[in-house]
Amino acid sequence: MTSPSRLSPSHSSLRVAAASAAALLLSGTALIPASAESPAPAPRPISTAAAHPAATQPAAVRSATVPAAAKGVRIADIQGTGDSTPMNGQTVTTEPAIVTAVYPAGPGSFGGFVIQAPGTGGQRDLTKGSDAIFVYTGTTQSTVKKGDRVQVTGVAGEYKGLTQLAGNIEVTPVSQKLAPIRPVTNPWASTAGHREALESMVYDSHEQFTVSDTYGLGKYGELGLSAGQGLPTQPTEVARPNTPQAAAQASWNEAHSVTLDDGTNQGFAASPKQAPRQVPYMTPQRHVAVGDGARLTEPVIIDYRFDKWRFQPTSPAVPGSEPAAINHHDEALPGVGGQLRIASFNVLNYFTTTGDSRGCKGANWSADGTYNVTSGCDVRGAFDAADLARQQAKTVSALNQMDASVVGLMEVENSAKLGEPKDEALNTLVAALNKQAGYRKWAAAPVPADQLEPVSEQDFITAALIYQPAKARLVGQPRALGSQAGPGQPFADARTPIAGTFVSTQEKKARPTTVVVNHFKSKGSAPKSGPNADLGDGQGAWNADRVRQAQAVAAWVPQLTKAAGSEDVALLGDFNSYSQEDPMQVFYQAGYTEAGRGEHTYVFGGQVGSLDHMLLSPSLARRMTGSAAWNINSGQSPLLQYAQYRTTALDYYAADPYGSSDHDPFLAGFRSK
Repeated sequence: MTSPSRLSPSHSSLRVAAASAAALLLSGTALIPASAESPAPAPRPISTAAAHPAATQPAAVRSATVPAAAKGVRIADIQGTGDSTPMNGQTVTTEPAIVTAVYPAGPGSFGGFVIQAPGTGGQRDLTKGSDAIFVYTGTTQSTVKKGDRVQVTGVAGEYKGLTQLAGNIEVTPVSQKLAPIRPVTNPWASTAGHREALESMVYDSHEQFTVSDTYGLGKYGELGLSAGQGLPTQPTEVARPNTPQAAAQASWNEAHSVTLDDGTNQGFAASPKQAPRQVPYMTPQRHVAVGDGARLTEPVIIDYRFDKWRFQPTSPAVPGSEPAAINHHDEALPGVGGQLRIASFNVLNYFTTTGDSRGCKGANWSADGTYNVTSGCDVRGAFDAADLARQQAKTVSALNQMDASVVGLMEVENSAKLGEPKDEALNTLVAALNKQAGYRKWAAAPVPADQLEPVSEQDFITAALIYQPAKARLVGQPRALGSQAGPGQPFADARTPIAGTFVSTQEKKARPTTVVVNHFKSKGSAPKSGPNADLGDGQGAWNADRVRQAQAVAAWVPQLTKAAGSEDVALLGDFNSYSQEDPMQVFYQAGYTEAGRGEHTYVFGGQVGSLDHMLLSPSLARRMTGSAAWNINSGQSPLLQYAQYRTTALDYYAADPYGSSDHDPFLAGFRSK
């Protein structure tokens, strides 16, 4: 990466500071509180009121001094060994305990603190109940500090899976000395199935984690992590649906995954009513991406909120002093060799018709008082000319750096559908590519109108082909499977497949290669019944239609190869199917093989997989010199995308390839013959 830099900073000073802080915490001595912060997946609340209904708001937090502590109820007994407290609804007074984390009252705060029984922690017996509990004080400010020795009286209960004390909280200081706490040190994956036994306890680990999800970073200040060096993978990426192998992968994902949070319920997006805040773990000069290494640099709290197990800092995280260090990995363009290089790239709704020109709504409000992306309209891309310029700059940078001979594009504006000249958007993109290159590097391969279905039956986005005339020569005219795109046909709800045949210009008598660009029906908007309903097997909705689409493409190829005089075919694009799902089986059974095994081009729900594929006929597979996904998009925070420009306190936008889409491009090289 040229800009911004992804060099990893030194964290030795952070480790020393964290070790000193941990020693104070574990001895029962109060720590200096952290300073106040600087100003898709299911949404989570971003206010304390949303996180805890008014009915559970404590009326008061009272303190009293007593000569000696009463014995009280063991925290482990309040927690119990099941999923919920056996003392639900009972008013209890805890045993003397040490405050391990404080989340002061205020907008977006957890509104409470955590206590843990003295002398507990270390290598944990997972058959016992947890020795720590969250105390909910709501909007009432508590005066406790980390390291305080207290007894707490409150009503035991559950809030969305987290055991807590709430109600009229009474905090009683304890003067007697208490045995210090030790962080739990069990390896994270080994605690799967027994994490209730660790709920709210202090945790520390020297094990390596891997960043597995960045989607929530700019929304909620959270990163997905996976214990070890492997990444959670979509079960149907590696195994057939509803098989023991798929179930085993799902179990592995659950065992290794955890969310690193920031200790707040606050969001980061700018709004007309709220100043944006700075996002943790990331600066404009130092990004964080899926595949980066991560390690804890100070103890955290094992927490359960919003249906996920989480690592929370012991006080709200402040950018620059987060409880984890990130070790960035290399994202350089992979080399694939060959004289003919073919690529696939989903360009994230590249529309030259902007939303403001069609009276559309805007979305993603930015700090400069404008919107970045179009909403609620057939125009699906940038909201205004400035946004389009930012989007186009990133797309052009990615395509020119990738430097493929032939590229199949998805999600390009279908200009004719908008009443504009056919291929206006495609031609605009090619012109921008050539302008940046400084010469006529690229050309479009437009599909003749007579190959397509009537405009009224076309989608607002389309597939497209571009190529470099100096590296590849277009043979004949591109073709389309328009006959399969009308009402009742397989592609009535997807984009029409297109194809072009090319030969390398690098060698005489090069073999023709036919490139077929696909964009199948997506997995969303599930019907409630019928063959396209989501069956819960991991394949999502519309699987039956995607199977029909795969069958139609496979049946079309013989016509293309006959016209080309060559059996060498690459089927590429966004198939909206992971590698072991039913639509892909159609191609495997027809003799096609994946150009890349073990690669991923998409991240969803903290799990990697490939919705984008390059499938090769046997003869073309023998010519392949190399292949790779260029992971510049799927694992990056959406903050890098043009659509998130200035939506948080810092501006992360750069006119580089990173965050140019939400899918990664895929590239393969081939010998000329």
